[in-house]
Amino acid sequence: MQPITNVADLRALAKRRVPRAFFEYADRGSYDEVTLRANRSAFERIALRQRVMSNVDNRSLATDIVGQPVSMPLALAPTGLTGLQHGGGEILAARAAEKAGIPFCLSTMSICSIEQVRAATEKPFWFQVYVMRDRGFTRDLIRRAKAAECSALMLTADLTVQGQRHREIKNGLSVPPKITLRNILDMASKPRWAWSMLRAPSRSFGNLQGRIENTGSLTTLAQWIANQFDPTLEWKDLEWIRELWPGKLIIKGITDPRDARIAAEHGVDAIVVSNHGGRQLDGAPATIDLLPSVVEAVGDRTEVLFDSGIQSGQDLLKALAYGARAGLIGKAFLYGLGALGEAGVSKTIELIRRELSVSMALTGQTDVRKISSDIIWR
Repeated sequence: MQPITNVADLRALAKRRVPRAFFEYADRGSYDEVTLRANRSAFERIALRQRVMSNVDNRSLATDIVGQPVSMPLALAPTGLTGLQHGGGEILAARAAEKAGIPFCLSTMSICSIEQVRAATEKPFWFQVYVMRDRGFTRDLIRRAKAAECSALMLTADLTVQGQRHREIKNGLSVPPKITLRNILDMASKPRWAWSMLRAPSRSFGNLQGRIENTGSLTTLAQWIANQFDPTLEWKDLEWIRELWPGKLIIKGITDPRDARIAAEHGVDAIVVSNHGGRQLDGAPATIDLLPSVVEAVGDRTEVLFDSGIQSGQDLLKALAYGARAGLIGKAFLYGLGALGEAGVSKTIELIRRELSVSMALTGQTDVRKISSDIIWR
């Protein structure tokens, strides 16, 4: 195996090792994938300003996110079906994040349950919640997160109605996987993946087992989501969530400055500027292009985090220069997980850490908390 020097290498390895339906679930976007591509091309258009003859020997990447000290301004984003990229994937990712000193956020649509991940980790993690049509079930999820001592609750606001992802339909994606000849042959050709799944603590939606009925009668994951997620979600529902959750509250899926101001007025602790990795509204702008206007809209009333498109330390540096407190990665750590399990997630984090540190040095920066737009060529 060739040396792994960047996230693209991990992606290539994951593509070979993970069954097609699950790899493409993580890798692809909605509709014509215009926004998916824009997330990357927008980063590539941003030029960094190189500075020289400045003492950059001692650099600090340490900061804090929603009051939590972290070793670098990075967190692992909530991603559905993580445990199908590699058996026990949520546990492995949480452990890698814990060792690296950064937050991990568990998805409602995880394969390992809140309780399974908590039992396998030493420190509290974040939990991401979707509001279901059955509000009683959502209430139960939040209570379980509280019982697990989760340190923050992240409400995802941009997936009350799912954007169509063509590859999921073409691949017949379902959980558990449907037993078809094509799936059997694909999985049989991935022995590492199959072995990890045999040893996994869970192979279906861990947070939903025994609580939502008739999941097996649906032909695709998209159909199941359409039946369960609540499109009536409104800003007034934050009051209900606040009654259930007294801790740190983060809203993910903000791209419009108007929505950012409303979120700040509701007193949330942080917002995540995100277009769901190009997996929801296709044709929306790249998130990095929208970040400065959102930062300006909220000022210092709430922390602004960034998601969608980070694949390197240079990308993270650009997001920080545009005003983000920290960045979240989804696809990038899933590639590492699919490629090498927990070691792959750790590799992803360390690649980004080293790239960020080197890029800070070459732009004359020594403190990640003091990075500004001065490092960007206008």
